[in-house]
Amino acid sequence: MPDLTFFFIVEPPKYQLMACYLAGSIRENFGPQVAMVGYCPAHRMAELDPSVVKALARMGCEVRPMQTMGRFDPPYPHGNKMLAALQPRDSDYSCFLDSDILFLRPNQPENLIREGHVSLTPAASMGWAGQDIWPRIYETVGLDLPEERIRLMNQTKGKDRMPYFSSGLFAFPERHLNGEGLRFPEVWMQVADAVEANPDIPAKRPYLDQMTLPLAIRKAGLGWNILPKEQHYILGGRKRGEPLPQDRDIFAVHYRTWEIVKEYGLVRRAKDMLEKHAGVRRLAQIDKRAEAAE
Repeated sequence: MPDLTFFFIVEPPKYQLMACYLAGSIRENFGPQVAMVGYCPAHRMAELDPSVVKALARMGCEVRPMQTMGRFDPPYPHGNKMLAALQPRDSDYSCFLDSDILFLRPNQPENLIREGHVSLTPAASMGWAGQDIWPRIYETVGLDLPEERIRLMNQTKGKDRMPYFSSGLFAFPERHLNGEGLRFPEVWMQVADAVEANPDIPAKRPYLDQMTLPLAIRKAGLGWNILPKEQHYILGGRKRGEPLPQDRDIFAVHYRTWEIVKEYGLVRRAKDMLEKHAGVRRLAQIDKRAEAAE
C-alpha cells in the first residue's frame, strides 16, 4: 500500500469547518491507512475553534502551524497551499486538497499517485491571459516550452492548449529531489519567486500558484500525470446547475461554496461521514461563522 498523506488548510472562519467535512470524507473513502495533516497560519492558531481541533484529532488529523506572515508581498492567501506543501512530512507521497472538496465513494491511494510524476487535473478554464503569455513565463525561469498540449476541464471547442492545471488537488512524491537536491515544493517556490519578480507577467494575483505549477513540475525533473476528471470534479462556475453525471463514478467533488453542496443534495452525506468518523454531526457554532464568511 503506498504511503500517502493528505494535507489541507484549516483556517478560521470557513476553512476550518470545510476541513472537518473533508477529513470525514477521506476517512470514509480511504480508510485508516492514509495520514492527514491540517495546516493553519501560525498567527491564527489561537482563533481555531477547539471543537474543530478535537473533531479532526478524532479522525487522526493533526493541525500544525505554518508561518505565512511576510512570505508573499503583497499577501497572497492562495499561496498558503504552496507554503503547506513546503512543510516536512514523513510519507512517500503527499496530496494537497483544497478544503472545499468532498470524497464521495471508496478510493485507493494508487488512483492518485504515480512514481516520478505530479498527479493532477486540468484547470477548469484560463481567463486571465491568452495563450501568448506562456513563452514569457517559461523564458522567465529558463525553460523551453513543452510540446504537449491539453484540453482544459471545461473546454468543449477550440485547439488544445498549453498545460495548465488546477492546484486544488495535486499529489507528488516526497522523496524525489531534482539535480539541485530540492523537493518539488521547494522548486515550486523558486519558480513562483522568479515569476513574481517579472513585472511583464500579468494576473499574478490570484493565479501565481496555477501559472507556475506546470513549470515547477518540469523544473523539478518530474512529469505530469493527468488524472481522470472523476477524481477531481469541479462544481460551480459554468457547470453550476448541471446534475452530477450518471454515466460514470464521481470520486470527489470540488464544491467551492456550501450553497453548492446544498444544491447537489450532498449535505446529508457530508454530515453522515463526519458523524461516523468524528462522532459529531453538526458543529453549530462554526456553521454560523462559516455561513457568515460566504
